[in-house]
Amino acid sequence: MTTAERVRSTARHILEDCMATDLSAEVAVARLAVETDMRAPELADVALDMRTSAVEQRGWLEDIAVLLSGKADAFDSLRSTAASVCHDRLRGETGEMTIRRLAEGFDEAVAISPAASVQLSSLGDSWLERQDFTGADKTILDIGSGIGRFECALHARAKHIVGIDISPRMVAVARRRCAGLGNVEFRRTSGLDLGEFVDAGFDGVLAVDSFPYLVLAGVAERHFIEVARVLRPGGMAAILNYSYRMSPAADSSDIRHLARICAMDVLIDGEMPFRRWDGTAFLIRRTGGT
Repeated sequence: MTTAERVRSTARHILEDCMATDLSAEVAVARLAVETDMRAPELADVALDMRTSAVEQRGWLEDIAVLLSGKADAFDSLRSTAASVCHDRLRGETGEMTIRRLAEGFDEAVAISPAASVQLSSLGDSWLERQDFTGADKTILDIGSGIGRFECALHARAKHIVGIDISPRMVAVARRRCAGLGNVEFRRTSGLDLGEFVDAGFDGVLAVDSFPYLVLAGVAERHFIEVARVLRPGGMAAILNYSYRMSPAADSSDIRHLARICAMDVLIDGEMPFRRWDGTAFLIRRTGGT
């Protein structure tokens, strides 16, 4: 098999995996950008070629081809921003060094494209609403708030939202985007702990694609314990993606272990409730509330 054939085979496997798990065309395109080196037009051809062997998914494959053909610039931006952040722990790095390097990577990513520098998929505030996570009386902490997308979506369904991020450029973009929202604030954080926040100060803690980087830096357990501390009794933490280890069983085991030592209840354990995103959801509640 030639190099070109191997690359095309990789693209086919990604698309087949997305089909098998009923993910959206947008998610498939994002995975192609991150996991292959092929250009958008070539990937569009792969999708169209697969129609003969996946007749029932013909429309889905054609949607992917349209996205790749019509948004090649956005596809290239997504690939460039993804390459800005290294997802491996470098030899000899301390947790502090890893956090600092990640912050620099996120700064570089947001300079390339603010929109592409964060998770492009749609969480949908309806899922959080169904879990009773939001509410007019709720104060929410968003760990890894990026450019403030969730603050824009959730501000009308919360009393107050505090977004924190290690990237000063992302914090600056978020503040500009949400300048008119009186119940939203953003702070740059060290990424090492939540020491700036008081005990039992929040009804909810949201962490969308931020814990994988905390796991990478070796500070995830510390943050989980801190999350339990800053939550009020009965408060909930929504952790969407715990790691990028590609092991749902390991993530679930870690979450359940941490919940036990923090006196928290696991309400949702590793579900994948979002068709437009392949994220894994964990919902944990601090005991003592109703």
